[in-house]
Amino acid sequence: MTTVKKGDKVKVEYEGCLEDGSVFDSSEKHDAPLEFTVGSGELIQGFDEAVVGMKEGEEKTINIPPEKAYGTHNPNLVKELPKTCFPKGKEIKPGMAFNMKMQDGNQIFFRVSNVSEDKITVDLNPILAGRTLKFKIKLLSIAS
Repeated sequence: MTTVKKGDKVKVEYEGCLEDGSVFDSSEKHDAPLEFTVGSGELIQGFDEAVVGMKEGEEKTINIPPEKAYGTHNPNLVKELPKTCFPKGKEIKPGMAFNMKMQDGNQIFFRVSNVSEDKITVDLNPILAGRTLKFKIKLLSIAS
């Protein structure tokens, strides 16, 4: 029976959980299996590496450390901004998420982590940065 190697196109069902067991993503949530080319960099490194060597129908559960997922939490990506940078009349609260278009046309995503009288602290780290992720993976098919 063939096993997955770099360059293969695979189809998997998966469920991603945090260390506390809460599910943050799954193929069921998207109503379709995930398809990707192994080793192409489409997915986080730990997930990509985990399917190498799997056989069709095989299931496994893996833990992915931050370094092979979304990286460690970088304190340099936590910034204080004046409240004037945000829309007037809208109450800004910790936990809110925003997309901001930059002058170069790129978009950045950030979360509000703190609000004071005149400043808002934002976190530009990926939401799962610094987290160990647990995935249940079932390999459905392999195509070379």
